[in-house]
Amino acid sequence: MPAPKKRGEIDMEEYRFRQGFLWGGACSGPQCEGVFPGDGKQDSIWEQWYREDPNAFYQQVGPQFTSNFYQNYQELIPMMRECGITSFRTSIQWSRVMTDREGTINPEGLAFYDRLVDALIANGIQPMLCLLHFDLPMYWMEKGGFERRETVTAFARYARLCFEHFSDRVKMWFTFNEPVVIPEQGYLYQHHYPLVRDGKRAVQVAYHIQLASSMAVREFRKMNSPGQIGIVTNLTPAYCQDPDNTEDQNASQAVDLIFNRSFLDPSVKGEYPRELVSLLKDNSVLPSYHSEDLDLIRDNTVDFVGVNYYHPRRVRHRQAPFVSNVFMPDKYFEYYVPENCRMNISRGWEIYEKGIYDIGINLRDNYGNIPWMVTENGMGVQDEEQFMDKDGMVQDDYRITFIKDHLKWLHRAIQEGCACFGYHMWSPFDSWSWSNAYKNRYGLIRIDIAKEAKPTYKKSAQWFRQLSDQNGFTDKDGAPCK
Repeated sequence: MPAPKKRGEIDMEEYRFRQGFLWGGACSGPQCEGVFPGDGKQDSIWEQWYREDPNAFYQQVGPQFTSNFYQNYQELIPMMRECGITSFRTSIQWSRVMTDREGTINPEGLAFYDRLVDALIANGIQPMLCLLHFDLPMYWMEKGGFERRETVTAFARYARLCFEHFSDRVKMWFTFNEPVVIPEQGYLYQHHYPLVRDGKRAVQVAYHIQLASSMAVREFRKMNSPGQIGIVTNLTPAYCQDPDNTEDQNASQAVDLIFNRSFLDPSVKGEYPRELVSLLKDNSVLPSYHSEDLDLIRDNTVDFVGVNYYHPRRVRHRQAPFVSNVFMPDKYFEYYVPENCRMNISRGWEIYEKGIYDIGINLRDNYGNIPWMVTENGMGVQDEEQFMDKDGMVQDDYRITFIKDHLKWLHRAIQEGCACFGYHMWSPFDSWSWSNAYKNRYGLIRIDIAKEAKPTYKKSAQWFRQLSDQNGFTDKDGAPCK
């Protein structure tokens, strides 16, 4: 029987992670590097979209400058290490290392990533590289992008170049970051370039991206590299409003099939869910494919999975029929907001920490307990200046609380047997965020874009250093997850 608490005694809950657990951060090439005269970089879809419509970007801040990582990485990398970051994921920009569809190499681009990788290693940070993070080169977008098989085979050649050039130092690779976002935001909901609303084209794009990912894995295997290769997925759980309502259950299952399992299953299991194939067939939107593609996908599955998690999906069956002249997933569901839920009002996103536990248990029980890591988790806040103290440091206690509450549930999932081996913040430093630019800031390090991207630590940087050094934390509030 535990000893009775002394008056005024505070419960202390310990959350320690297994030896070798990775503590790090993530960003991407297009969101942090910038574009500068003489760097040899070609346009991606983001530079083109900004050129066509700068008003689509928050405060007209485009991708040209971003966080200036291309020029100030030598300053930022030691600062990242001071934050406790020991592993770092970023992406190579296809448009930086190749200048055209023929695959002409840009030596300045390769040299930059060489210097970057070497600087990370020199500072005790393990580099992880992703091949594509929503930034398809315009020279391929002009040819139809991932609607065309030509782009798929070109991606495999690009992947081979990257493996050949960097695999002597980079041991952990990712094919795509959140591949579902490209068809979802670019071909369904018109939030990303090319701003298309066509479900059939979206399905074709999604299929070709999966094929490109599998081809990249095949290229990696051919090299007999000692490293590992995975894919970064945003496995946003879909919770139905009424678990006892069959129609609500069907709605959440449809969402899971379309937005999660469409890439998770072929990447991990080597096959598409039969239910997804039936759904696409019922809507006459099956993609065109070659029969040998299915063998290629089956034989080239990933070693591990990266998971990006920010918020859940809350869904129910449609209260009224969905009318559209093209196939849209929305015919199967609608979103709802539960009463009294916690919200990040800056993003309009629900904060639901248990989601990260549910993801881990799902991977444990339904995907062979495949090794995985949290590749992104974080809290973006607007007008962060309001939390500055008199010395100019952002007192981001809200970020610390957000991390702690998610880590409690991650710790529980690991204790219950799931094979999670790391946790990465989004992001080590404030980064440009697509059309939202710097509206919401996620970094442990503040980037002052008005002062030539001057970096300064936030309060969370010190806390994350302690987290990394101690391989866990003690919660003085004594509030374990339930």
